[in-house]
Amino acid sequence: MPFPIKAVRSAYPALTDGFAYLDGAAGTQTPQMVIDAISSAYRTGIGNVGGAFPASHRSGAIVTGCRAAVADLVGGHPDGVILGPNMTTLTYRLARAIAGPGDEVVLSRLDHDANVRPWTQTGATVRWAEVDPVTGELPVDQYAELIGERTRVVAVTAASNILGTRPDVAAIAELAHRAGALTYVDGVHATAHGPVDMRALGADFYATSAYKWAGPHIGAVVADPALLETISPDKLASSPDTVPHRFETGTAAFADLEGVTAAVDHLAAMVPGTGTRRERLLTSMAAAEEHERELFAGLIAGLETMPHVTVYGKPARRTATAYFNVAGHTPRQAAGHLAGLGVNVWNGHNYAWELTGALGIRDSGGAVRAGLVHYNDASDVDRLLEGVARLSW
Repeated sequence: MPFPIKAVRSAYPALTDGFAYLDGAAGTQTPQMVIDAISSAYRTGIGNVGGAFPASHRSGAIVTGCRAAVADLVGGHPDGVILGPNMTTLTYRLARAIAGPGDEVVLSRLDHDANVRPWTQTGATVRWAEVDPVTGELPVDQYAELIGERTRVVAVTAASNILGTRPDVAAIAELAHRAGALTYVDGVHATAHGPVDMRALGADFYATSAYKWAGPHIGAVVADPALLETISPDKLASSPDTVPHRFETGTAAFADLEGVTAAVDHLAAMVPGTGTRRERLLTSMAAAEEHERELFAGLIAGLETMPHVTVYGKPARRTATAYFNVAGHTPRQAAGHLAGLGVNVWNGHNYAWELTGALGIRDSGGAVRAGLVHYNDASDVDRLLEGVARLSW
């Protein structure tokens, strides 16, 4: 059946303002059910966890429900879901606990800086996997030489946040595991664009952020609880030492965690289906991925036919994300022009620090990024292409 785009779009109040939201790669809008879930948590009354009173019990149930929802989304175990304010904060925390001087970490130039800088600052020796600057691909073969007996962690993205490149994470993980190394997979950009199975990817750690897939600003890292038992992060003496709690500092944003669960439920219900929430998520996200693929084919073809536009990367497997520059205009000027026409896009390096450096455009302002998500439609694509075409006049 066709993806029910009208019904999906109607769930998002923000989409009624007349803008084409092609900025989803930097953060999506939220559906009404997420807004309602967060509001309801505050209206009902919540307290910190561990108390003897009902409001505290409600918060405990919210945390448990959120862990289960994130686990369903990525194919993990609820007891291995670490929750926090964002992926960057959690990755810094885990990196310090996992790697250090004497270790080696293998990083990629394809990655967002949040899966690069935390590892470079552990004191471990860094080895770099390079990107093909023309195709935007991350060749797997190089990892055989990069991974060795001292490799502690191989950190790699499941999808580039600017080029959309989907590297062969499973093949990279296999090489890492043969050497006894751990894999830390940045799924922040990838999770919004299709079904996720962290086990099939070979991810020992899978990081994601709910605000990239219709939820509030909450991050999560998912791992096998048994693996987490072997890692001891710095923590307060008075805080729990159990897994996953010992990785979570401070008081949680309980109402927002309720919003995360609602966001997962929304994704699972975008297309009609039966079965467990995990099964419905796989069906729904596969349909959303196909919807995005069809729209993106027109978007990228339209950009590539314009002689005044330079599109970066042409990976074989990618998310619906385009990164481009327009001759005679800085990325900021192009984004401002499009904003004036009611089209939201991003400009700059978008924290792809190493990748924009490899492309040779970081110091000149990066490029323009337009990204599709499940709630975008053909009219959004048309408005973008019409706006970019006008920049040649």
